Amino acid sequence: MLSRRSLIAGFGTCMVAPHLARAQTVTDSTGRALPIPVKVTRVFPAGPPAAIMLYTLAPDLLIGWPRANRPEEREFLLPEIGARPEIGRITGRGNTANLETVLALKPDLILDIGSTSQTFISLAERVQEQTGIPYALLDGRFAAMPVSYRKLGELTRRITQGEDLADYTNTTLDTITQRIAGVELQQRPRVYFARGPRGLETGLGGSINVETIELLARNVAGERQGGLATVSIEQVLLWNPDVIITIDRDFAANVKNDPAWIGVAAAQTGRVHLAPKVPFGWVDFPPSVNRLIGLWWLAKILYPQRFPENIREIARSFYARFYHVTPTEVQMDAVLEGRG
Repeated sequence: MLSRRSLIAGFGTCMVAPHLARAQTVTDSTGRALPIPVKVTRVFPAGPPAAIMLYTLAPDLLIGWPRANRPEEREFLLPEIGARPEIGRITGRGNTANLETVLALKPDLILDIGSTSQTFISLAERVQEQTGIPYALLDGRFAAMPVSYRKLGELTRRITQGEDLADYTNTTLDTITQRIAGVELQQRPRVYFARGPRGLETGLGGSINVETIELLARNVAGERQGGLATVSIEQVLLWNPDVIITIDRDFAANVKNDPAWIGVAAAQTGRVHLAPKVPFGWVDFPPSVNRLIGLWWLAKILYPQRFPENIREIARSFYARFYHVTPTEVQMDAVLEGRG
């Protein structure tokens, strides 16, 4: 849910930024026509998904991060960019950046990647009206990444880079989905996505948190549509998933010996997998382009015979292309073991 109270409260006190020279009109994912400056040099990301996608395409344009990166995360990012300051966020839980903060940073563009619902359109239009800064909304759905990359390339005047990352993303999506296209839905693994130290928070059907899981497998919590939800262990026992994917290290370490989970098939067979998470989560948290390498990881877990590729080499290539840093073998060990 979007919390706008603190942001809207500051509208009346903010001065409109000076009108900058504009040279081109670009439409965002909602069809809104935005006047973009002749040269874009500073971009304010409204939330984590926008910060990550912008970093992958044009790291030099990123003013700062919604949350400061921890040392173990900065290892996999360009040193000067990864260390840029925490500037807060406009959208999402715990939004902390008011318009005075945004104006003080003097961005040429405000970028939000995620929902393109009317709620977010209204917020974008209001902020743009009050600040005079173009506010672009791009579709954050996993399947929309190629189109969003092209749009971001247009908005930032980095057309070639946008096309390159869009093509890579398209190729990855096509390769993986085509290999499992012949597997009937009822034959696909039944997967439970476990969040939190007790593993009892999960993503319901259609949740952005389980998009990659639902692209490849059956989400046992998918019968009910929604976002994140807390469930009981009794419900998990009824679902009895074949595979558990988790982003919590403590849960992954303890679930196999937890008496409450002993009756779950995935725990009995050892099919509990901790998703890598540095510098950004491979499955979730935040739901941005970082999930693209996670799609390979999930595919190899769920269909090992169909995906003989070496995940280590795929990940190194992905990190070099998207994060602009090639990890060492020791660093890759830490990533794949879920450390960090």
